[in-house]
Amino acid sequence: PQIENENKRQTIKSQLFGLLGANSVNQKLVYKDTILADPQTKEPLEILTVGTLVGGQDASPVKVILKSSERTYQGRSDTFFDLLRSSSIENSEEKNDFGGGSSSITKAFNSVAVLVPPPLRRFLPMGEDYIPMRDLFTSPQVSFAYERGWRQGFAAAGFPGADKEYDMVREYFRPINPDVVIDMSCATGLFTRRLVKGGDYKRVIGCDYSESMLNEARRRIRADADLLKIQREGGTKVDLVRCDVGEIPMADESVPAFHAGAAMHCWPDLDAALSEIYRVLKPGGRFFASTFLATYFSNVQALGGNNVNTQAFQYFASTNVLKELLLKAGFQDDKINIEVLGTSCVIIRAEK
Repeated sequence: PQIENENKRQTIKSQLFGLLGANSVNQKLVYKDTILADPQTKEPLEILTVGTLVGGQDASPVKVILKSSERTYQGRSDTFFDLLRSSSIENSEEKNDFGGGSSSITKAFNSVAVLVPPPLRRFLPMGEDYIPMRDLFTSPQVSFAYERGWRQGFAAAGFPGADKEYDMVREYFRPINPDVVIDMSCATGLFTRRLVKGGDYKRVIGCDYSESMLNEARRRIRADADLLKIQREGGTKVDLVRCDVGEIPMADESVPAFHAGAAMHCWPDLDAALSEIYRVLKPGGRFFASTFLATYFSNVQALGGNNVNTQAFQYFASTNVLKELLLKAGFQDDKINIEVLGTSCVIIRAEK
């Protein structure tokens, strides 16, 4: 039985590689990434492609294999690299062998269920891994609406608008002159695109948990003539990565600058997320984030309660709460600056 199971695993693995178009004949090792890593072991990933890369940029859409010594992940240059723990080919084998993991039907249901008022959700047959603050942004409807009025509505809390926010980010990062910037919870790439167009960095990596957000981000990148020109001329390289902020697929002390715009209130495990950000930052690296105070969500909070697994967002009662979270993650008191704009927009600047 053991030999039979192993043969079955190898057959499934071959089939999965076949779907990727990646066999031993046409795989091409491009480089070992200095930042992207196995989300579990943090071992650097080897990047293999099926297609043609010119000057580090994709000349045409190519399939990508990302390998550590233990696991294999996949992606495409015209969409994103999928580096969730559960997305490794090895995990896919286990799901096929044993029927584990969430089905696509469950995932689709969870992405729609977030639109149902909290008091009614208990009557719905949602999956065990359903977390509203995360799954809200897996909804294609939310991805579609994000830059079509949703994000602009943050002005009511005191957010100064995307262009002004970008200027603040750029100003904070400028003294350390980073070559790479991470845009975590990038959503539709609102800031990813600005960070690339600014021309200040060699590489920008936009990260999000939501496939639909990343697909919309890539669509907007490909529809932007200025960005396409930058890519063709070998300017700032842009990658999109699907990942969990609580298990960032990046090597220790590999990132000089880390941005998270209007994001922290959507992270289910704040301790894990902030500890991971501190881990991946280089010494002297900088973290810039914006989020909301709880007052902005007062009506939603009343409906959703205070259970992190059922509430719509994280509710930060004060800037002191946020500071304590940063201190717990490892940041030093004298290297943390938190300010409030308007009624409830919080700007965080922290240096490792």
